[in-house]
Amino acid sequence: MTETLLAANDITFEDAIAFTQALLAQLETQALSEADEAAAIASLVGSENGARGFFVTYLTDERSLADQPSAAVVRGLQTAPDHVAELLVKNVAMSSAMAITHRRNEDETMAQNSQRVRSRTANLIHLTQIPLVTEKAQQLVHSAITGAGDYQTFLNRWGYDAEQRQVIAEALEQVLVP
Repeated sequence: MTETLLAANDITFEDAIAFTQALLAQLETQALSEADEAAAIASLVGSENGARGFFVTYLTDERSLADQPSAAVVRGLQTAPDHVAELLVKNVAMSSAMAITHRRNEDETMAQNSQRVRSRTANLIHLTQIPLVTEKAQQLVHSAITGAGDYQTFLNRWGYDAEQRQVIAEALEQVLVP
């Protein structure tokens, strides 16, 4: 019998990364029951820091766990639609833009890693079926195309240029297609 792994509500971003790394190690060895796996992820994504730490670790992990998320991962993510929807949409945007940056810097390995994050994120969007994702994706597409709207600050903060904004809009439009 294993002890249930649950994240604190006030977890820091750094602790959320460490928590996710420990969780992934347990998932790899199938040390958790499906219910404990879902509960651990739900506890983590229930806070903004926890959700950020989860996604940055899970989506970039070298293991193939994120390529075919379990039903427990999907259920855990569905428990926090506000945090999860926002981060799924931003992860598609950021990984799409970063692939361009890495290719400009002639770093194809890093570009491929960004593409993998985008693919994994798009897959999670389809699997979780969180309605709020569609709304947020449409808002980000609008901001990327028009230079105005709810996500303009986000786009400006990361300094995305016209080509990157176009790729962001295209990537998000692709994940919106059923």
